[in-house]
Order: sequence, then structure tokens, then C-alpha cells
Amino acid sequence: MAEKKTKKAEAALEAVEAVTVEAPVISEAQANPEKFLKEFDWHNYEEGIEQVEDKKLEEFEKLVSENFVDTLNDEVVEGEVIHITDRDAIIDINAKSEGVISLNEFRYNPNLKVGDKVEVLIDVREDATGQLVLSHRKARVIKAWDRVNAAHDTGEIVNGFVKCRTKGGMIVDVFGIEAFLPGSQIDVKPIRDYDQYVNKTMEFKVVKINHEFKNIVVSHKALIEADIEEQKKEIIGQLEKGQVLEGIVKNITSYGVFIDLGGVDGLVHITDLSWSRINHPNEIVELDQKLNVVILDFDENKSRIQLGLKQLSKHPWEALGEEVKVGDKVKGKVVVIADYGAFVEVSEGVEGLIHVSEMSWSTHLRSAQDFVTVGDEVEAQILTLDREDRKMSLGIKQLTPDPWTDITSKYPVGSTHTGKVRNFTNFGVFVELEEGIDGLIYISDLSWTKKIKHPSEFCNVGDELEVVVLELDVEGRKLSLGHKQTTENPWDKYETEFALNTVHKAAVSEIVDKGATVEFNEDIIAFIPSRHLEKEDGSKLKKGEEAEFKIIEFSKEFKRVVASHTAVHKEEEAKIVKAAAKKAASAAAEAKPTLGDANDALQALKDKMDGKK
Repeated sequence: MAEKKTKKAEAALEAVEAVTVEAPVISEAQANPEKFLKEFDWHNYEEGIEQVEDKKLEEFEKLVSENFVDTLNDEVVEGEVIHITDRDAIIDINAKSEGVISLNEFRYNPNLKVGDKVEVLIDVREDATGQLVLSHRKARVIKAWDRVNAAHDTGEIVNGFVKCRTKGGMIVDVFGIEAFLPGSQIDVKPIRDYDQYVNKTMEFKVVKINHEFKNIVVSHKALIEADIEEQKKEIIGQLEKGQVLEGIVKNITSYGVFIDLGGVDGLVHITDLSWSRINHPNEIVELDQKLNVVILDFDENKSRIQLGLKQLSKHPWEALGEEVKVGDKVKGKVVVIADYGAFVEVSEGVEGLIHVSEMSWSTHLRSAQDFVTVGDEVEAQILTLDREDRKMSLGIKQLTPDPWTDITSKYPVGSTHTGKVRNFTNFGVFVELEEGIDGLIYISDLSWTKKIKHPSEFCNVGDELEVVVLELDVEGRKLSLGHKQTTENPWDKYETEFALNTVHKAAVSEIVDKGATVEFNEDIIAFIPSRHLEKEDGSKLKKGEEAEFKIIEFSKEFKRVVASHTAVHKEEEAKIVKAAAKKAASAAAEAKPTLGDANDALQALKDKMDGKK
């Protein structure tokens, strides 16, 4: 575009011409030559610079400053749209030439027209064609940052356009700059639908600026909080215990509900929501629900307010009819289970405890979970009723006959029955004969022959065992049972079979400390002392070696058997001595030897038996 002069530029040039044309007829040099020569600027003369009076120069500078902008300055200036083409807008900023700005920078303002005032920044002082290049976009950014900084410093409320949703919040256009609105700064209450704010213009407060990363954080919540703070002071000043207020459910947690009382939050604990037992507050209330609550308590600063909902209705125990009494049968739902029992709601807000001992006639206590589960509908009998303390105890077993009423006829001493193993103790096994009838088998009554250290070595829970009733205590509701008594005691037979001095043939099973063991059968394992392992040749029996053993000790009571191999061959030697003595006596009778001869013969035999040569 060819360069053209503006009207203001022409006026300035005319003023300059007027300054140069209107030179005085009689100069100062002519009037006072000496002074002229003394003050003459020889440098300007040598450089060819025409001298102009200071007054006229000042007037010229004033005209230039009033009509032209300094194109070397990066400051934002205001210009006027003087022409619009298909692609550009021509802007007059009072420079020696007009500037050009692409219409793309005015997309936000489709109604741009000639005569509009716009802010511009000189981008390029002169391009290749000598044209002045301006930027409206950069000018807007600079001005926007100035306005944002001012708003942050002064706390001014600004308008912003919510452009879109992003992770953790929203993007807001403030003065043409994108700012971040965190989700927590949208409102004082939790936001569930972020999309409802998109494409809306809202008021914000600039709360944070990061100049290094050019980040801006705005808040709408800060404006609301300022209004709420005023309301809060007014409400807190009027709070009293027992006061009933209307509120809105703001938040629901597992432990209670937060209620907005109009700028002040209060908590209704889960136990204060309903007289009935509930698992979660959302069973009673829902978000944004309006309801009346009563103030139960608050701290000195009234910053923590405890509210109640159930207190607005009559306590269910007060509504419990007088006709309800001990012994009555009631129906209810199991609401809570503990190891010691179950709580049953017999009417709304009225609960009774069924202790585990009242669930079954069995004296062997089990966990309440073995009998009922939460949600079960059960029938029970009222055992105790305390209206003052609002307590009630119930029983289930009372609805069935007590099995111990005819126990003597059903389970007399000596009778045999089959029962199920319920559990173990270190000293025995509990066996259930029927529901409510448990008996104990002591560990010593499990087997005639096995040495049992713990009942689990003998049987498992759930096994069926045949038992004999040994003792019956009706008052103490105790049964003593025996399992081994269902079979004959094999030691009665062994007492004869393995009587003292009987001899049995077997192999050495194990070499143990101070001797060895010999297994005669599955029940009889005899102990052989070390000195009784000696064979006839003086050596000792080894493991696996078979030999004859004489029983030298038998105890039926302690199931103890001791045997000896040495005693067997010693007995044989004794028999030989007796036979030799008898033979010598016969020979002596026939030969009639002298008494001394007989004595010599006996002494020789004795020496042989004693190992003497």
C-alpha cells in the first residue's frame, strides 16, 4: 500500500513550514554581531545544520508529540478503524502511516466496523513495503494481564465465560485469557454435574496468579462464601439447644449427614437419624432433601453443631403398648449379630437381645451366627422387660420343650446311643445326642489300648460315635459318656494270655534307651530291660532278631508289660541242674557212693552253670 499522509500529519507539516517561512527581516546577528559570533554554533555550521530558534523548535516538538505516536515504544495504544478489506482492517494510530491487522484477530468481534476504537500493539515498525504492522491480539493479552493483575490485587469481581470442562475443573475465559476454575471452587456444596456450567457467564474472583507459567486460578465459591459468612454470623448468634431449624442435606457419609442450615453446617450422626437401627444414612435421607432438624449441642464457638432428626418424633418405647409383657411371644427381624447374641427389632425402634445361651437348649455354647443371620424373621419369647431402661431380653429355645425334662428315661446310665462329635477340648470330646443334649467323653474313655494325647488323634468333628452313658447329673445338666465301653476290654483277655512267666516268641522291634521293645500284637508292646537282652553266649539281641521272651511283669491298670530273654535260657540251665541232681541222686542210690562223692559231682555241675571251668 502506498504511503499517504493523514490530515493531522499535514497540519503538523504546515506548522513546520510556517515556522521556517516566518524568519525575521533583521536577524539577531545583524543587530548584535559580536554577541552572534561569540554564541555561534560552529559545529552545526560545519555539519550543514540550519540554525532554528529554540522557541520554534519547542513549538515543533509540541506539535509532533500531539499528533504522532512513538513507533519505537512497545506500549499498547488506541487506534481507529478507518477501512476494512476482505482480509484486513486498516487502523489509524496517528503515526506517519496507517497500520494493518488481520481480521482473524477480530473473530471474537464479528461486528467490527469503521470508526471503532481498538487497542493495538506495534508489532513491526515497517515491513518490506514500509507498512506499519500492528497486533490487536497481543494488545488484548497485555491489557488482559494488566486487568487480571489489578483484579487480583484489589479483589475486584470479574466476569468470565465457562468454555469447557477439564480434568478437575473448568476452563474459563477472563478478559480473553484462559483461567482454571477448580471443581472445589465452583460452589460451597459438592458439584455432581459439571456440564451444567459450560457456556455460561459467571462472576469470579482471581485467587492465584503464577507469572512464571502464566497460570490463573479463579473461584466462584469465594464469592458465595463471602455472602454465606455474613449469614453464618447472623445464624450462629441465634442458635439455641432444642431449636428446630429447616435445612438441606448437603452431604451423606457412612457415619452421618451434613445439613446446610443456611450458611452453617451441622452434623446428624447416624445414630440420631432414626430410632430404628440402620446400616447407612441413605436409607433415611437423600441429597438436596429439605427437612427439619433439632439442635442437640454445639461447641463454644458454635463451629461444630450436633443435630438430631429422630428426636422430632416420639420414642418408640413410649409408644409400646402396656399389654406387652414378659412371657409373650413376639415376632421380629434380626438387625445385628454379635458373638454373644442377636438383636431383634420387634417393632420400629424397639429391640430385644437374644443371648446365644437362649437360642438352644444345648449346654455347649456356639456363636449366634450358627443360629440366625441378619434379616431373618424370628419368633421369640419375652424373658425380661425393662421399660425404664428400655431393655428387653428374648429367648428362642423357650418355644420348644426342654429335652432335659425326661432325660432319665431317654438316657439312663448304661444305655448305648449314637451321637455326633461337636467339638474338642484338651481333656475330651463333646458329643451331641440330640438338639440340647450334649455329653462329654473324657480322653481316657476313648480307647482301651491307644495312648491318646489329644482327641483329634482319635476322631474328627462331625464323626458319629457310639457311646455309653456313664454318669447323669440332671440338676447340673451334665452327661458323662464313654466310647471304649461299647467294646470288651482286651486287657481282660491279655491278663490271662500274657500272665507272669509265660513265654512268647517275637522279634525285637526297636532298640530304645535302657533296653528294647518287642511287639507281641497291635496292643501289647513289651519293654525289655538292657540286662535282659543277654543271650546264652553272652552277646545281646539286636533289632529284628527273633527270640523267646518270658513275661516278668504285667499291669492291666497301667497297660505295662515287661519281658526278658535272659530269664528263658537261665530257666533252661536251672532245669538242667535239677535234672542232673535228680540223675546223680538215682546213681548214688544205686552205687551207694559216699556223701563226699555226691557233693563233688554237684559242685562240678554248679561250677559249669556259673561259667567256671
